[in-house]
Amino acid sequence: MRVKNDEQIQVRIDSKTKNEAKKILDSLGMDISSAIKIFFRQIINTKNFPCELRGEDGLTLQNYQELKKAIVSAEKSKKSFKTGKSLIGDALKD
Repeated sequence: MRVKNDEQIQVRIDSKTKNEAKKILDSLGMDISSAIKIFFRQIINTKNFPCELRGEDGLTLQNYQELKKAIVSAEKSKKSFKTGKSLIGDALKD
C-alpha cells in the first residue's frame, strides 16, 4: 500500500545553515526532503525528540546543568580554577 504524500511544510531557514546541512546530506546520498521525513518518523517512533541536542561547544543540556551546579558549588566552597577547561573537567567528573 502506498501512502499519498499530500501535505506540505514550509520552513524558513538561513541559507548558510541550509547549505551546510545540504552538503552533509549530499555526502550521505540523501536529499533534504528525505532527511526531514526520516526525522519526523523518528519523532513518531521514539515519541520524543529523536536526538541529543548540543550547543556549538558540544555540551548537552545536562552538561550545562552540571556545569552550573559545579559553578555554584565552587563559589560556595571558594574553590578556584585557573581555566574554564579545568572547571568543566571538574564539573563533568563523576
